[in-house]
Amino acid sequence: METIINIFALLGSLGLFLFGMKIMSEGLEKFAGERLRSILAWMTKNRFMGVLTGVTLTALIQSSSATTVMVVSFVNAGLMTLSEAIGVIMGANIGTTVTAWIITAVGFKVDIAAFAIPLLAVGMPLIFSDNGNRKNIGEFIFGFSLLFLGLEYLKVNAEGMHVDTIVSNLVTYIPCDSFLGTVLFVILGAIITMVVQSSSAAMAITLMLLAMNIPGFGFVQAAALAMGQNIGTTITAFMASLTANTQARRAAMAHLVFNVVGVLLVLPVFTYACDGVTYITTEILGRANDDTTWKLSTFHTLFNLINTCILIGFVKQIEMLVCWLVPQKEAEEEYRLQYISAGMLSTAELSILEAQKEINSYAERCNRMAGFIDELMNTEKDDDFNKIFSRVEKYENITDNMEVEIANYLHKVSEGRLSIESKMQIMRMLRQVTELESIGDSCYNLARTLNRHRQNCTTPFTEQQLANMHTMMGMVRKAMQHMGLIVDAILSGHHVDYNTSYNIENEINNYRKQLKNRNLQDINSGVYSYQIGVFYIDFISECEKLGDYILNVVQATKPEKA
Repeated sequence: METIINIFALLGSLGLFLFGMKIMSEGLEKFAGERLRSILAWMTKNRFMGVLTGVTLTALIQSSSATTVMVVSFVNAGLMTLSEAIGVIMGANIGTTVTAWIITAVGFKVDIAAFAIPLLAVGMPLIFSDNGNRKNIGEFIFGFSLLFLGLEYLKVNAEGMHVDTIVSNLVTYIPCDSFLGTVLFVILGAIITMVVQSSSAAMAITLMLLAMNIPGFGFVQAAALAMGQNIGTTITAFMASLTANTQARRAAMAHLVFNVVGVLLVLPVFTYACDGVTYITTEILGRANDDTTWKLSTFHTLFNLINTCILIGFVKQIEMLVCWLVPQKEAEEEYRLQYISAGMLSTAELSILEAQKEINSYAERCNRMAGFIDELMNTEKDDDFNKIFSRVEKYENITDNMEVEIANYLHKVSEGRLSIESKMQIMRMLRQVTELESIGDSCYNLARTLNRHRQNCTTPFTEQQLANMHTMMGMVRKAMQHMGLIVDAILSGHHVDYNTSYNIENEINNYRKQLKNRNLQDINSGVYSYQIGVFYIDFISECEKLGDYILNVVQATKPEKA
């Protein structure tokens, strides 16, 4: 029973460490807000700036996994190219070494609880503050404290379980001084990191084991574990890309390729690399030869730094390799969601960008659907008419599914830790998808009206009626095109004129009133039959409804202050 309790205590300590890291990362992410969303967009114009961005961002949020998931999200949303993403991923590997240095500097040399508990007292009142920025800072402080408390409890519980004895007995079965032994430790490091889903947590465990001075487990074995952790950490981004588009899967593969190639480059000279790190830490940094935690942190940093310096010149080649490993499908599902996925949502704030990109695609699809109505009015052959009508029916089903999938995704995102501004944005986006689905229904109703007229009425529309219908559809298409510009402006940040949409809507309403009054006169005058007039005015009225839905989408894009 005591052993079981100790095991759960050890797992709980690891959970506290990971939870603290998550809270700290999310607090900083929300505090940065839009600045964090834009930093990757403008700082990745060349590979060197991309590396610097990856280093900075990962050092701040203390998670290379979070950074790479962000990168996959940006690539998936079309906001970043594959070559730009590779540079950021390289930088993320360097930035994640900051965690090891923090733990090395203070993690095992002072009583962490002595300052972590008081920090909780500072962070807790801020968390309950009404001010968004103060609340986010409080979450950052709270997470920082929990992270180091988890680290302290991890060390204490590991000692209570006599992990040193367990590891010592384990390493006796591994040929530690051989190439095979090094490879086995690399594999073990990868497996541990895949299980805990955090290279920072895996590195903390490794540093803890080093600090325990376990016989048979020293700097060399720990360095091999660190190399394996670089491979294991790629699993997070890989999982995030499973349901994403091809470019996002390629970004995740680039992360794996970069880290695997880095390990393969070092393995043949691993012994010499360890000797070189020992020389640097003892002769240059002036540390004692038995200060293995400093050696490991130095090795971890130099390993990622040198690999980046070597491979940064081969970004194009890496891009070509991952494009070959993850080929573009000749015919990916034509109507699958392009930018969002049901995958990981570890960066809720940034997931909003993917959803907005998908809404833009939704608006474009509705615009194409409206274009089919123009084709139906100009089609004379029954076969051609039926083909176009079938496409409208198919698109109507697609718009229904897109509404459900985007709304479900937004609900999942809203369950994350979001700023007030992002919550308001999600509410506006939910209204947008609802109105876009209504646009799809309205376009389908227009097609059905034309189809019923074709099936049930032998008399065609008069030339004047067709001209009026085309004029009305022209106004609707103009309104829809301006709606598309407004929806696109949400991502581009360009200024848009909302008054144009209101003016077009007024024109549509006035034109419908004119045509409705004229229709009664033409029926009474015998210009055309009552039956033709019913189909005609049904089409005109539905166009007016369509204009209303378009304006509703436009209104849903406006922030409350606008």
